Amino acid sequence: MASRTNAGIDVCKDWLDACWTAQARRFTHDAEGIKQLAASLRESQVDLVVMEASGGYEVAAAAALQAEGFAVAVLNPRQTRDFAKSMGVLAKTDRVDARVLRDFANVIAVHPQRERYLRALPDAQRAHLAALVMRRRQLVEMRVAEANRLGLAHPSARKSVAAILKALDKQLTRVDADIDGCMREQFKQTLACLDTVKGLGPVTKSTLLALLPELGRLNGRAISALVGVAPMARESGAWRGKRQTCGGRHQVRTVVYMATLSAVKYNPVLQRFHQRLISAGKPAKVALVACMRKLLVILNAMVRDRVAWNPAIANQPA
Repeated sequence: MASRTNAGIDVCKDWLDACWTAQARRFTHDAEGIKQLAASLRESQVDLVVMEASGGYEVAAAAALQAEGFAVAVLNPRQTRDFAKSMGVLAKTDRVDARVLRDFANVIAVHPQRERYLRALPDAQRAHLAALVMRRRQLVEMRVAEANRLGLAHPSARKSVAAILKALDKQLTRVDADIDGCMREQFKQTLACLDTVKGLGPVTKSTLLALLPELGRLNGRAISALVGVAPMARESGAWRGKRQTCGGRHQVRTVVYMATLSAVKYNPVLQRFHQRLISAGKPAKVALVACMRKLLVILNAMVRDRVAWNPAIANQPA
């Protein structure tokens, strides 16, 4: 049986450059353009579509193609660039990138673990929460910038900066209330589990629920690698390098890091684990990353089994 055609799509703000045959085609990045793209892919019986994560510009196109029944993989740009270099492709244009993504799609399509690369079907409730979480992050960044300006502002400009700060505080309060309401309405069971963990603040819980939908669905090793707290081997022949963490979802990793800083001080399970690593001579950062991984694995098991915090769960294997 002949293999089906696969496609690569390079996404930017205004255009979608798609390639599934010898030539690349360009579509406008709007509802009509996505509709024409889907019709063309369907006509050619395309199986798998691969695109890069492009700062959120890819979300609408990926969701629309999934709604049309296409399998979609959204990859880290570094992965696709490394693939291009491995194939000897050094040029970088929209059309070249589309062809590289098509070639990458041909590899993923026959990969034994193909499913792990595919984008999960969009969840309306989680997408809603993710939008609120991202908006809160934007508001916090704007507030920090305005607060920094306040100290250096000329007296004639301080009134304006103070007014912006007041407006941002009002918006933050409103968004926080929306996030809390969304979590308690749409993610009641999972939130009930996370609420039993001391030191896990509202920002950490909302970020985990919004940006880590795989929590509770993967094993401990997989969830750690997904977030970027799993040490990766670096070996070649007789050479043994230090294991390092890399990649992952940095926004999730950031909130887990902050939660772990509190946990190693006030959570008895992680406090003992951290002290044991330090006593064994582990560098402070290595010990902290190990605690991040342990906390994440515990949270993953709790959400998976729908159970409250229990110190005994910390002794379960990853």
